[in-house]
Amino acid sequence: MADHAPVAVATDEPLLSYLDGATGERTDLTAQQVGAWAARSAGLLRDGCGLCPGDRVAVLLPPHWRTAAVLLGAWSVGLAVSYRPRATAGLPVLEPGADRPYDAVFVTPERLDDWLEDVPEGTHRYLVGTAPRSLTEVPVGWLDWSAEVLRHPATPPDHHAVRAADPATPDGTSYGEWGALAHEVASQLGLRAGDRLLVDAGEHEQPLKWLLAPLSVGASVVIHRNLAADRLAAERVTHVL
Repeated sequence: MADHAPVAVATDEPLLSYLDGATGERTDLTAQQVGAWAARSAGLLRDGCGLCPGDRVAVLLPPHWRTAAVLLGAWSVGLAVSYRPRATAGLPVLEPGADRPYDAVFVTPERLDDWLEDVPEGTHRYLVGTAPRSLTEVPVGWLDWSAEVLRHPATPPDHHAVRAADPATPDGTSYGEWGALAHEVASQLGLRAGDRLLVDAGEHEQPLKWLLAPLSVGASVVIHRNLAADRLAAERVTHVL
């Protein structure tokens, strides 16, 4: 984020890994590959949806490499991201403008079908699958993110520079403030460049902790679900969240 740019990992080692012991999925992405997916997401939002800095995006996604692509792409073009990972059971979302449609909404198929979820309205609506297979059914009025994002290049689109004072979330928290918080969390966790942070996807859904903090200091991330301890030992982690 502005004034607190993530430190690039200058190796071919994965910057972001996702492992699911139940499905067997494993995805390893280098810094260059993470950047390419974020660039495609930025292109989808800016060129595909016509969004501009300050427009509002709702992201209802669990920790996952696709979630990282959506978030980093949205932030890279100056959008204000509402990150609401857990079900609200119909309770109101307490943020300015939550009573009107968002400019774009991203949600998993499971959460779209969950009666506990209060999925907000959006002008552009995308389903983001968190399984390796493609979505087989997409409801009317929604689009498959995995298909749509590939229509855009893996190079960042031209855009105005994001300023530190610009709002990164609809509540008005700025990019600079989020960047400072990310560095503070990284310091509290003792993270440094070259470290590898292990994150349980079912326990830590706030992207400040699982994404922004490690990236802000050049640490890599291993997001896992349903993995046995003997599998985790092979990941060469230095810190556990």
